[in-house]
Amino acid sequence: MSGALSQPLYAGGTDRVEEFQKHALTGREHREWQRDNTLVTGLGRIVRGDNTVNRPYRGEVSLPVAHIEKRPDRRKPWRVRYRDPTGRERSRSFARKADADRFMATVQADLIRGDWTDPRLSKTRLAEWSERWLVTKTHLKPKTLAGYRSNLDVHVLPAFGDYQLRHIDRMAAEEWIANLQASGLGPSGVRQARQVLNAMLTLAVDAGYLPMNPVDGTSTPRLSEPEMLFLDADEVERLADTIRQPYGTLVYLLAYGGLRWGEAAALRRGRCDLPHSRIEVAESLADVGGHLHFGPTKNHRSRIVPIPGFLRDLFAEHLDHHVSNDPEALVFTTPTGTPLRNSNFRRQIWYQAVEEAELPEGLRIHDLRHTCASLLAAADASPKAVQHHLGHSSITVTMDRYTHLFPSDIDALVRRLDDIRARNLAAQTRPNDRTRGLELGGR
Repeated sequence: MSGALSQPLYAGGTDRVEEFQKHALTGREHREWQRDNTLVTGLGRIVRGDNTVNRPYRGEVSLPVAHIEKRPDRRKPWRVRYRDPTGRERSRSFARKADADRFMATVQADLIRGDWTDPRLSKTRLAEWSERWLVTKTHLKPKTLAGYRSNLDVHVLPAFGDYQLRHIDRMAAEEWIANLQASGLGPSGVRQARQVLNAMLTLAVDAGYLPMNPVDGTSTPRLSEPEMLFLDADEVERLADTIRQPYGTLVYLLAYGGLRWGEAAALRRGRCDLPHSRIEVAESLADVGGHLHFGPTKNHRSRIVPIPGFLRDLFAEHLDHHVSNDPEALVFTTPTGTPLRNSNFRRQIWYQAVEEAELPEGLRIHDLRHTCASLLAAADASPKAVQHHLGHSSITVTMDRYTHLFPSDIDALVRRLDDIRARNLAAQTRPNDRTRGLELGGR
């Protein structure tokens, strides 16, 4: 092999050497190796003016395919030819040899690192790429898809829609995030918009359209957690008595069953196992752009929720007087029998009931779910039982949100640390006292 074209083993190349050693054969096997492997991976081929191919020797690895040829009759006489990782031959011409040399070195380095991308793919405009990206998300819930579409139309595409993928750099992404904040968009909105752009460019990297994602690592404003409000049992009673009937049963279900709003709005008669005081939560209702969608729960899992005896009795009465015998009938509906919409319910019923019950003005429907966690903790429920009751995806979610509700032994631990120090000081003091007594007696 020509010394000028052969290179010593580079870092991480052991696997390549072993691969080449397997093919270090002779005769017919050598020709088969050339046919099957030359120009396929972009590694191990050395091109000369006569287009001959040299087989690598043991312990050596060749640089990726790339060479320069001169065509004097062309306006750009210096042409770089190379093979991409799929084995496809590519070329680019230059007016100056120095430019061709630089391009060839860059191509070889990108192929070695695995960073090479098809230059034509990186010219795809973000607006076109966003549509292809959305197609890959059709498995998500309609509400999630609607959020993605809204962020694209309002925040992402107006800024980057006409950009080629390769022209979106880190500085442009940082300036875009800063402009979103300056426009008055809240921390949550900024994070969601950034998440959409980041997800699109991550797919572009995975698909070979970009060597790296310029949005990865960009900073976003901190989210301030909304204050959780907890009602005690008396306040729950006031709210249930004050709210327009028959929605008192719904208040009790949210406060003692811990269902999310969408889960309660999608609850059907056939999933109420009153003889066993159980409710099956298997569906959720979402309002997406004015259209109602029934779908799976938040974590795509169904669960069985036990309910106390008083709520079982209220459910039995509610089903008898307000729900048809059809197992598919919704348990809670509007007076006309249509599904409940969260926005309408809050505006027409909830706010008035909160005010008349003299409860905190900012009380949300979701705070009844927090109330359920508080009531369970007060009943000495374990964190694991609370997780199952509320349908959290993991115990981490439960503890992150409700750690303060569970009894803490930190004060007892601190008292024990005091005791340890006191015993240690006492143990040090007693021998000193005896020594001092002996000294006094000897005098």
